[in-house]
Amino acid sequence: MLPRQSIEWVDDKVRFIDQRLLPKKLKIIETDDWHVIANAIKGLGLRGAPLIGVAAALGVAVTAVKYQGQNPQRKVLTAIDGLYNTRPTAVNLFWALDQMKELVVQIEDEKKLSKVLVNKALEILEDDRNRCSKIGKYGSSLIKDGANILTVCNTGFLATAGIGTALAAVYNAHDEGKNIHVYACETRPLLQGARLTAWELKNAGIPFTLIVDSAAAGLLAMDKIDLCIIGADRIAANGDVANKVGSYQLALACKEHNVPYYVAAPESTMDWECPSGSQIPLEDREPDEVTSCIGKKIAPDDTPASNPAFDVVPTKLISGFITEKGIMREFPEN
Repeated sequence: MLPRQSIEWVDDKVRFIDQRLLPKKLKIIETDDWHVIANAIKGLGLRGAPLIGVAAALGVAVTAVKYQGQNPQRKVLTAIDGLYNTRPTAVNLFWALDQMKELVVQIEDEKKLSKVLVNKALEILEDDRNRCSKIGKYGSSLIKDGANILTVCNTGFLATAGIGTALAAVYNAHDEGKNIHVYACETRPLLQGARLTAWELKNAGIPFTLIVDSAAAGLLAMDKIDLCIIGADRIAANGDVANKVGSYQLALACKEHNVPYYVAAPESTMDWECPSGSQIPLEDREPDEVTSCIGKKIAPDDTPASNPAFDVVPTKLISGFITEKGIMREFPEN
């Protein structure tokens, strides 16, 4: 794979980084089985809202190729249904699968179906790369030389088909020669910040400091943060944002200390059918992710635990939205 690339289409197969093993091991999975992709999405081997949308589309395409001449429509629709049920919050997943399903319904010619679906999946992949590139350029304009940037979870190339969303702005600022520093929240319980963002930043040579999630407010109080940039898994029609759990408390702390708080996301993350954040389906994951850490139990047996994967940031706490079309200071009405 090329640098800053997490997924690709090679010889009618999908190739992707298995993020469950990072940073200890860089494992590349190559598959023509949509079940492998679905299981990777469920288990966070593939994660990040834009990336799981791209991965799902490629999973549909690879199914059409694999079963060409064997009633592929039925197989493809089964794959779409299975991929639909992997994770509920990131709207990019459903955005991509709906496009693929629409083509399956339209095209009756079996020979034509696989070619059309592959082309569409590759279009979705390339589209995400282009969106990420533009987000990075617009986001970099908000980052001044010498800036300290706060972020949570992982929003780099591991979360997209391109160079990322929030981290795309960081990459661009660094590539432009700006002297910047990132404070990366560890992101409990699965440590996407500690495992993935730290891995990306270290490999890119970008100065960073890893912090526990609860340290962020203190840093803001000490004027050590110039701006915070997060990603998004779904943006409601009123501008409320669902993102990795902990995003809301960062927004509150930034508001208290007058630090700009930006959301970087492509328009494919915007759900115009969802009126507000209260209607966004928020994923609850297994409690053992909380009572354990990297496979080691840290709580007494039978400890009850809650494990919401996301929370909602009200639009009133957001300074602006960084999209592929520019920076919006206020969320537009549909």
